[in-house]
Amino acid sequence: MEQPPTAGEAGARVLVVDDDPTVAEIVTGYLDRAGYVVDRAGDGPDALARAAAHRPDLVVLDLMLPGMDGLEVCRRMRGQGPVPVIMLTARGDEDDRILGLEVGADDYVTKPFSPRELVLRVGSVLRRARPAADAPAGGSASVPGPGSGVLRAAGLTVDPGARRAVKKGAELALTVREFDLLAFFLAHPGRAFAREELMREVWGWDFGDLSTVTVHVRRLRGKVEDDPARPRLVRTVWGVGYRFDPTTAEGE
Repeated sequence: MEQPPTAGEAGARVLVVDDDPTVAEIVTGYLDRAGYVVDRAGDGPDALARAAAHRPDLVVLDLMLPGMDGLEVCRRMRGQGPVPVIMLTARGDEDDRILGLEVGADDYVTKPFSPRELVLRVGSVLRRARPAADAPAGGSASVPGPGSGVLRAAGLTVDPGARRAVKKGAELALTVREFDLLAFFLAHPGRAFAREELMREVWGWDFGDLSTVTVHVRRLRGKVEDDPARPRLVRTVWGVGYRFDPTTAEGE
């Protein structure tokens, strides 16, 4: 059953970018009925112009656009400021999904997809991204929410309420999922998590493409590690998954 947006999500502006008018019309209709304000664009230049004129709260972006593809659109939009992005990709096209995550997409949905599932994904990403004033104090059971207090370790400071992360005094530019992943790691130092556990606890998915977790860990390392090629904070635990290890990093 389709889940309606909460008070904090209702009225959020969503930009739908797809060159297939049928897909765009269906997605727009479902989002509109769910209470979102929806803009539509059929190609990359139109999407960038609309985003510049009215900054969206979230973008649903088809990867395979004519001319300027979705990857370039995502890069340029992110260059204008942070905005959550859900990428639409072809089923089975794993390389494209990974590329989308690499350029900063927060989530992806494979075609053909259920419009109701997409609406749920939009709501999930917006709930993560919205300001603390609109968010419930507790957060999820595992990812620290606005009422969880500031987390500090190994030169990193994460404020779930402000959705702000700082490394040695410099603010980090993190996507929604990167922020959630970092907050989760800081809240559970020294414990090893399998990728399946991270997908369940951070993404809220019981199943999915585990490369999503791998790519987000790699991107997060690129932003929090002094040397991403030799990570000391987010360590790989062979045969298990990943462990946040601030004590070792501080002692080295």
